[in-house]
Amino acid sequence: METIRETQKKYCSQAMLAAIFVGLVFILMGQNAVGKGLILGTFFSIINFILMGEAIPLKAGKSRGKSFFFSLGSIFFRFALMAIPLIIALRSVKFHLYAVIGGIFMVQIIILADHIVQSLLSTRSNQV
Repeated sequence: METIRETQKKYCSQAMLAAIFVGLVFILMGQNAVGKGLILGTFFSIINFILMGEAIPLKAGKSRGKSFFFSLGSIFFRFALMAIPLIIALRSVKFHLYAVIGGIFMVQIIILADHIVQSLLSTRSNQV
């Protein structure tokens, strides 16, 4: 469980820092809706990522049927959670829809970027 929390802390903090930095740049450029949308989407993406990590140990020790329904319920709940920022963006001009969508994928983008960087660094260290 500790490994999951360390992973969550690493990627969620990086995602939030990236969203705040990029969002601030957009806000300073006069694109308030884009900056706020990116931060809103990232916030909900972080909540989704944390809920995924919390659900992992809850499935352990359950029968196959109970585990299946728990997983299905967890997915539906997290999909509903991810719909909240999209609905907010659709109903309000204060948040840009595409920026919210980008923010929703921010944790995944950070994980992918980290993996690519680690892969490139390990390849370079093997070449030297």
